[in-house]
Amino acid sequence: MNPSNNIAKDATESCGVTQAALRLNLLYWLCMFVADSILGYFINIDPIESAPLKVVLFGISAVMTYLMARLLIRVRHKLAFLQKALLCFLMAAVMAPIYTAIDFINYVICQYPKTVTFDPLYSGYTLIEGASMLFGWSCLFVAVLDNFEVLERERLLEIARKEALAAQMQALRYQINPHFLFNTLNSIAGLIEEGASTRAERMVLSLSTFMRTTLSLDPMHDVSLADEIALQEEYLEIERERFSDRMTFRVDMPDNVRNALVPSLILQPLIENAIKHGVGATTGSVEIVLRAYRTADRLHIAVENDMPRDNAKVNRLPGMGVGLRNVEERLRARFQEDAHFSVGCISLGRYLAAMDLPWRKV
Repeated sequence: MNPSNNIAKDATESCGVTQAALRLNLLYWLCMFVADSILGYFINIDPIESAPLKVVLFGISAVMTYLMARLLIRVRHKLAFLQKALLCFLMAAVMAPIYTAIDFINYVICQYPKTVTFDPLYSGYTLIEGASMLFGWSCLFVAVLDNFEVLERERLLEIARKEALAAQMQALRYQINPHFLFNTLNSIAGLIEEGASTRAERMVLSLSTFMRTTLSLDPMHDVSLADEIALQEEYLEIERERFSDRMTFRVDMPDNVRNALVPSLILQPLIENAIKHGVGATTGSVEIVLRAYRTADRLHIAVENDMPRDNAKVNRLPGMGVGLRNVEERLRARFQEDAHFSVGCISLGRYLAAMDLPWRKV
């Protein structure tokens, strides 16, 4: 990670924690002011007359706790929880006499010109009260700091999870390209040997366009079904150069699903499989049909193709090749259990690959 990014992230995090300290400071001492005024009322201390003294005392206490917060923020990544608790106790022990002294000075000023004698017992109570409030505030702020750390850890884990998922999706998607590229280059070589230079040139240009488009796509970025099918049409233009007029491709899709979102390049392995085991395995013409429709909140997509009759058996479920496993793994990585994928022969000489996805729209 870039050091400048680390600095910026730390600055942003520190700013957020500092703002939390200020808000907590204000809320805490406001609550102390209200609580002390209510308790004072029950022991015959006028809350109106004592208000200025409390404002000064709690205002200075807020400054002290803010300084304590700054220290805790600086050492939050260096100390364990028990060490932070011990630090809170030590800071409260140091600040409590200052709190008591301010309370006494405040009282002397309010009673002027009367002479005020020092009352050790009352000062002892004030010392305990100040230590309790300061220690309570610092422990509360440590809990806030720990909450920030938990949230930051969860955020980093989520980023790591997304990066790992993106890397997995990228790796899965690139499993498609080498196989397709190998077949296409072999076809180009065959066309050159046959002297069909024009067809070979056209195939090279189509391949270049298709590869440029696919390599620029983000595997985590969804595209509309219409755009995905348009990309597969480019792919089929390359395959038509290989198989001439033996292959027909038909799309059966109502207009209301054209804007449905699907993972980019999710259809390519299905169509490639149909070409490999359908067109490539027969000598006659082969039809490939892509069907898509919506049912409630689900999107159904299927690619159906002809295949050799002598090798096909009804209800036979052949093992998945690399391309079909790729589709299954991408769907599992992208949607977990909310997507389903199935393949198999549906009749003699007819093969179907189908996926069931959550309905999402552009």
